[in-house]
Amino acid sequence: MMYPPFFATCYANVGVKAIFGTTPCRVYPFGEAPQRVTRPYAVFQTVTGLPENYIGQSPDMDGFTVQVDVYATTVAAARSGAEAIRDAIEGQCHITGWRGESRDPQTNNYRYSFDCDWFVSR
Repeated sequence: MMYPPFFATCYANVGVKAIFGTTPCRVYPFGEAPQRVTRPYAVFQTVTGLPENYIGQSPDMDGFTVQVDVYATTVAAARSGAEAIRDAIEGQCHITGWRGESRDPQTNNYRYSFDCDWFVSR
């Protein structure tokens, strides 16, 4: 697998589905969220990816850093969405950075952003 199982892990979690829905689940790869999507929603993207290289053998896993951004109409909803995703994924990866909160001046969406690192076996 050349990417972490971010969406599958989120979609398998009841808490994520309670906040982001099921059909569709509003957790999208970067650039895939539809125009005027219902909020809250989240987007994710691989920021870096590196094979675990060894001398004398091929890598048996890859490491990835994934950036997650949750968008909502209120601060509380953005935070709740980020917490639900955090709770869903922490058993399979490590949260490595809280990027902070902001508000988009054009859409007025609140945003909560964080990074997580995954090690994915080949």
